[in-house]
Amino acid sequence: MLPDTHTLTTAAETCRAAARMSGVLLAVAHADAPAQTIVLGSDAAEVTLAANALVPVASLTKLATALAILRLVDLGVLDLDANLAEYLPTAAAARPGVTLRRMLSHSAGLPVDVRPAWAPYQPGLTWPKLAAVCLAEPPVATPGSVVQYGNLGYGLAALVVEMTSGLPFSIALRDLVLDPLAIEGYLGHELPRPPALLADVRSNNPPSLAPFNSAFYRSLALPWAGLLTTVGGALALVRAFAGYPAGFLSPTLRSTALTNQTPGLAGGSIAPLWYAECPWAIGPELRGDKQPHWAPANVAPDSFGHAGASGAIAWHDPASQISYAIIGTRTAANGWLLRHAAQLGATVVGGA
Repeated sequence: MLPDTHTLTTAAETCRAAARMSGVLLAVAHADAPAQTIVLGSDAAEVTLAANALVPVASLTKLATALAILRLVDLGVLDLDANLAEYLPTAAAARPGVTLRRMLSHSAGLPVDVRPAWAPYQPGLTWPKLAAVCLAEPPVATPGSVVQYGNLGYGLAALVVEMTSGLPFSIALRDLVLDPLAIEGYLGHELPRPPALLADVRSNNPPSLAPFNSAFYRSLALPWAGLLTTVGGALALVRAFAGYPAGFLSPTLRSTALTNQTPGLAGGSIAPLWYAECPWAIGPELRGDKQPHWAPANVAPDSFGHAGASGAIAWHDPASQISYAIIGTRTAANGWLLRHAAQLGATVVGGA
């Protein structure tokens, strides 16, 4: 069961203070029970946070993109093991062995990202221009040889969704994932209220182009990092993989999606987050025995979720049946997500 509200609030305040950030949002839930939300402090502009604050969640977007693919698989429209060439024959990455299964588990041999020189981060950049660059990037390693965490596979997955649905990805994501899960989330769409602003955004760009905080960044509708949602929305994404609500994914496909797709493979992102064995599911990361890690050591090895560089994590522990999402008002650039969010997560699942 969940710790009491006082314990959760104290742990969240400890995390906020240790990370030296102005605010933190925490949402927790046990099994299929309603979520509990704790809100502390303000955003980087000293605007008091609310439970419905819209916050950029960076790579938690990948959970939503993976869910869109899985929904289409459940509908019989897509095959996880078909070669990418079946769906995007003109893609440079459409080589034998490059499949949706491998793309969503970061084991398709793709580069980390599109080349900046091909898609300069400056006014005039749009998702269609980025999509064209995604189609032009070839693999850099043999599919199934390494886990290289990156964005390109999710850009290509979004293009598969567009091709299949006949809709822009942002609209297809709303129809397939956000609306069915009752998530207030926005990808490239105008926001109904100002978003929470983040501190410690490390960029040489002017404020009008700042990652996470600018309208320009939000306009790109990045299928790997562009979603803005509430802390409850972040929690709902990981709970969908845990089977809540029932019926959103078929039990068989959901079980498949949470199976380690990369047994025996080394990988990760960059040091120190590179592991001799790097288990990954179809969308979510699996905890395994990775160290260091932003999920605590007291969760089960088959626990799963995702973290985002904006300062966010959503995680589910099957052993305790507890799901949680933590969103801070400071990006993860200084390492607080590794050092302090893991301790808060340990308290949430009952290990202090």
